[in-house]
Amino acid sequence: MPSSVSAVPAAPSDQALVHFASSFTFETDCADVHAAFAAQEQDFVLLDVRSPALYARGHVPGALNLPQGKIVEAKLREYSMDTLFVVYCAGPHCNGAHRAAERLARLGRPVKLMIGGVTGWLDEGFTLA
Repeated sequence: MPSSVSAVPAAPSDQALVHFASSFTFETDCADVHAAFAAQEQDFVLLDVRSPALYARGHVPGALNLPQGKIVEAKLREYSMDTLFVVYCAGPHCNGAHRAAERLARLGRPVKLMIGGVTGWLDEGFTLA
């Protein structure tokens, strides 16, 4: 009897390659965001999409606060259409970043999700502002 892990066979390597490689077009991680800021290579806008109250309690340094429900074209006018937005929320238990990414994509904006959110940031040993 196979375990619940192996009961469904793994995808063939060619399919796994496509799947996992494509995830980098949708996601980045806390370490990469931190490294970009540390190297002053910020070629993206980092958005904390939580409430202003949660943002005030602590956020990733360099992040702007724009709650996911308030992402509308009027709030993005100062950014060119090719500006990459990286969004995050509280962590893996929160879908606010996914909602924000969807809103940005519907507005035709390039977007990536910072996986882990605040929880991931802190787990990496980074500090909040």
